[in-house]
Amino acid sequence: MRDYTTQMDAARKGIVTPQMEIVARKEHMTTANLMQFMAQGKVVICANKRHSSLNPEGVGSMLRTKINVNLGVSRDCKDYNIEMEKVMRAVQLGAEAIMDLSSHGDTRPFRRKLTNQCPAMIGTVPVYDSVIHYQRDLATLTAKDFIDVVRMHAEDGVDFVTLHCGITKKTIDQIKNYKRKTNIVSRGGSLVFAWMSMTGEENPFYEYFDEILDVCEEHDVTISLGDACRPGCLADATDVCQIEELVRLGELTKRAWAHNVQVMIEGPGHVPLNQVAANMQIQQTICMGAPFYVLGPIVTDIAPGYDHITSAIGGAVAAMSGAAFLCYVTPAEHLALPNVEDVKQGIIAAKIAAHAADIAKGVPGARDIDDRMAEARRNLDWEQQFACALDPETAKAIRTSRKPEDDHSETCSMCGKFCAVRSMNKALAGDYIDIL
Repeated sequence: MRDYTTQMDAARKGIVTPQMEIVARKEHMTTANLMQFMAQGKVVICANKRHSSLNPEGVGSMLRTKINVNLGVSRDCKDYNIEMEKVMRAVQLGAEAIMDLSSHGDTRPFRRKLTNQCPAMIGTVPVYDSVIHYQRDLATLTAKDFIDVVRMHAEDGVDFVTLHCGITKKTIDQIKNYKRKTNIVSRGGSLVFAWMSMTGEENPFYEYFDEILDVCEEHDVTISLGDACRPGCLADATDVCQIEELVRLGELTKRAWAHNVQVMIEGPGHVPLNQVAANMQIQQTICMGAPFYVLGPIVTDIAPGYDHITSAIGGAVAAMSGAAFLCYVTPAEHLALPNVEDVKQGIIAAKIAAHAADIAKGVPGARDIDDRMAEARRNLDWEQQFACALDPETAKAIRTSRKPEDDHSETCSMCGKFCAVRSMNKALAGDYIDIL
């Protein structure tokens, strides 16, 4: 029998959980320091009591920046086997979280398979599943229906749920009067907005937040407070709708912490590069240091097909400035459901951004691998270079496909004997340097 309800409750009581011990080792941190951050709400360990296969991770700005991968079936792409292939590939590439955004068919078997087999944190957006689960039109659903789906996901072992609690009836007037260029681009936010517009009722995730907290406390589910009003284009960034919702999320964070429920805050969206750091600082102030979970941010609107790059640029600045969790963006963003190769490209781009940020903010041990890579390059040790690479498979394939003239050459086909490293090694060793 556990003497605590949630990881936050344990931290506040001074109880070291098995999950805390694992995370502390991974982060080169004492359990005492980790527990202090968790008790304050600045670090979360998303760990549903029923997720038996979980390899726990900590999420917080002072820890290594974590990566989330979105996937899931839709009406046009229905194959759960393909989605499971993406899951396994994502875990292999180092993703710390998988978010199942399925919006078609019977979602429960896939969700349970994830929480039974996948070692990564599992997240969901219950409002997506509500229409699918009940097979009824949105307007016919009741507040109880929505809350019951949150409970079902908690019982299925989901570690964190995105809930769009900060959008209220007041937001309807704001959106109508403020004239955003892209209105609401959050899928969950738009569903809640539509439900409120059709029924005239208050957002059930806001109105019945205390009941949701009881469910999350019982199962130790972390709430990821969704940003329904995140900007969907640069013109809407850091506007009144976004900031007022953030203020409401700060208020809800306090209420969750009073129930020992862990909280993450979801953030923008499309943001000009010069506003990214400011957005992180505003969130840290308003939400009292709760871990910030950002989509990108995407720093230009004109790169469909390359949004994994635009988001990596924004993600590096965001994480360096305080974001704790990056939601990957793939080349298919704004265009299609990502395939397996898109997933890989999105993860690698996000991992580069996260790692660059961890080095910049001095996370213990973050630069060790870079220093090993530098030594391998100085020694022209290709196997060690591949071992240090984020994506050894691609690095090795490029070198193999474009071999130097001499198959046994220590250099590459770019420089050959003009290689600066080769020349310097020979010069410092007092050797003759042959070029021709």
